[in-house]
This record gives sequence, structure tokens and C-alpha cells, in this order.
Amino acid sequence: MAQQIDLEVARTQLEKWFARKMPEAADISLSPLKPPGAGSSNETYFLTLNWREGQEARTLKMVMRWPPLGDFLVFPRYAYDMSLQYRLLKGLSNTKVPVPTVHWMEEDPSVIGVPFYIMGEVNGWVPGDFPSYHVSGPLFEASEAERAQVWFDAVETLARIHEVDWQEAGLDFLGPKTGNQGFIESQIAYYDEVFAQNGEPMPPILAKTREWLLQNSFTPKRLSLCWGDTRLGNMVFRDNQVVAVLDWEMACIGDPESDLAWFAHIDWTTSGGRPVAPIDRLAGLPDVAATIAHYEKTSGRKVENFHYYDVFAAYRLAILFTRIEQDEKYLTRSGRPKGVITGPHFAKLERLLAA
Repeated sequence: MAQQIDLEVARTQLEKWFARKMPEAADISLSPLKPPGAGSSNETYFLTLNWREGQEARTLKMVMRWPPLGDFLVFPRYAYDMSLQYRLLKGLSNTKVPVPTVHWMEEDPSVIGVPFYIMGEVNGWVPGDFPSYHVSGPLFEASEAERAQVWFDAVETLARIHEVDWQEAGLDFLGPKTGNQGFIESQIAYYDEVFAQNGEPMPPILAKTREWLLQNSFTPKRLSLCWGDTRLGNMVFRDNQVVAVLDWEMACIGDPESDLAWFAHIDWTTSGGRPVAPIDRLAGLPDVAATIAHYEKTSGRKVENFHYYDVFAAYRLAILFTRIEQDEKYLTRSGRPKGVITGPHFAKLERLLAA
């Protein structure tokens, strides 16, 4: 795979590609490709397409995504399948889940060097990770009442995701193939594969947690569409309401409670669980108990296994952080030795397993 893509060459190639896709368009021009302000698992770029149809000038703001380049990947390479992500967003387009409109999928890598898809840009703001929304940005500047509104709307959006008829939406390809009983086992197997890329023994706390998860596994009462990477930083807000849900790379068909626990865990990771200089959560943001209660009220279902999935969330992210700590570029850029970002997660797992 190519190590990098010349963005100006890609822009020129894309202008020709748009001309083929839009034979009715004339005077096609494309803005330079601009990356977002924060990192992303896939390569993500903003672009603006200008063209004419007859005497009418038209403009379309879009977002383009392609797989990460280079040799280092957090997930196995097959996890960055652009066509599956495109199919997922397409399947959700007629549901109550707000997602960007997907316009095109190109599987032929000869166009710019890799497969890619293009979706519409959604106006709004995204709670930041770097710096954390707990210390700056629109949510930090909002009133306590507005913060609670944002949080609860995110929880309600999560409940809507779990209500999607995933079979009717054509999302069967997300699995699992073994029914309800195999959900956690298939997830453990997947994260085994993620960790195996490290080429080193699993830390004792992770091995202990893995065994605990398998020994205490159970058959979920229901399977639903799970977003996978459930967090404020993957949502676009406008007027304190969710207008788009982004980044579906970790989506699966599984136990919806796993999404809820990940949502709470990621918030902890951006505040009290920070590896350096932990910070307090924003005043006004509902706590875990209030979050669970609101989800139960919205979904009409009782949350019964939050502790189990809290353990699973910490385990999953700890494994992903062990992967990040294998990246020499990250270690050099951050100035942090191995063990810094995994440390709070290992400590949390010790506490959770002792509870």
C-alpha cells in the first residue's frame, strides 16, 4: 500500500473522476483537500466541489475518507473496509439515526491510490478530545443546563441506534454469525487478534480480565445495532442536539449495553482517567447513574449488566492503547514512554475486578 498520497495530485485526479460521475456538470473545480483539526482512524479530508448545470452554479461541501496509510495500524487491515462503512451509512440513511449523506463509493484504487467514499459535510460542532471538551470548546462554554441537554440527547441518540431494525436496513453483514450466545466470545476473539499484532505477551491484568470476561459471559437478551465507538467526540451537535453520528468503524451487531458502557468509559478517559493531569468532569454533565436511568427511560429497557460491560470497555480500550504504544511515531511525538496511557486503564480494571 502507498505510504502517502500527494493531495494535489489526488485533487486533480478527483476532478476528472467527478467529471465521469457527473456528466451533466460543466466547469468542475475542486478545492484543496483539508484534514480536520483532530486525528481520525481513517484518513479524513474536507473538500468543496463547484460546478455548473446549465446557467446555474452549484456547490457541495463534502468529506472524503480512505483507509489509513503506512505500515502501523491499530486494528487489523481488513477492519478498514471502506465499502462496508459506505454500506452501513447507506443502510442507516432511511432510519431515525442521523448520519451524513453518502454520495459515492469508489473501490478502484487506481483513482487516487486507495478505495474511498465521499459523504456530505454536516454543519455543527463536535466536542473535542484534544483538548478535552471538559476544559475548552462549546460544551465547556455552555451553561450547566445546556451541557445536560447535550448529554441526554446523545443518550437518546444511542437508544435510537439500538432500535434500528438492522435486518430490514440490510446490516446483516455486521454479524455475529453465531447468534446471541456468541457475541462476547466473538468480541474477545477479535481483540485477541488486535493485541496479537503487538508480538509480545499480554500484561497480567489484561490476561486476568480476559479470563474474567469469558468466565462471566452470558447470553444477551437481545441483539441490536451497536455503534461501537460511542462517544461525544463522534457526534455533531447543533442547537444542543445530535445532527450526525460519525465513525462507525467499530460497529457490530451485539448487546446494546456494551455501547452504553463504552460511552461512559470514554467520558472517564477524557477526564478523571487521563494518564497525565486528570481533570474533573464538567459540572452539569449527568453521572453514570443518571445516564443509565435516562437510557432506560428512553429505550424502555432495564440495564442489567453495566458492570460487566464497564469491565469490557476498559479492557477493549486498554488493548487499543497497547497498540498505540507500539507506534514509535506516537511515542516520539508525545514524549511518553510505554505504560503511560495504559496505566489508568490497568488500574481501573484492577478496581473493577475487585468490586
